[in-house]
Amino acid sequence: MINLEVLHRVQATLAERKGAAPDSSYVASLYAKGTDTICKKIAEEAAEAIMAAKDGDRLHLVRETCDLWFHTMVLLSHFDIGVDDIMVEFRRREGISGIDEKNSRG
Repeated sequence: MINLEVLHRVQATLAERKGAAPDSSYVASLYAKGTDTICKKIAEEAAEAIMAAKDGDRLHLVRETCDLWFHTMVLLSHFDIGVDDIMVEFRRREGISGIDEKNSRG
């Protein structure tokens, strides 16, 4: 089992890129373009993951899901939300019926 260390390292790199010049890295350019561009990239990656799933291509699905997670982490970092914030929410939901959890949101 791989732990969350790799996600924390990616998170640290994303944080470093927040103050970088847009032409210095891909991530810095996404931050400079703002929320709409980051969200569009997530939508694009989600669509690619869906297509890989529909094709039944396991490796392609893994790779596209990695892209989707990465770009989602860029968005979270953009809003100063980290891996641990998401893990807390996963832990909160663990063992709760999806129906009950959704109904609890009001």
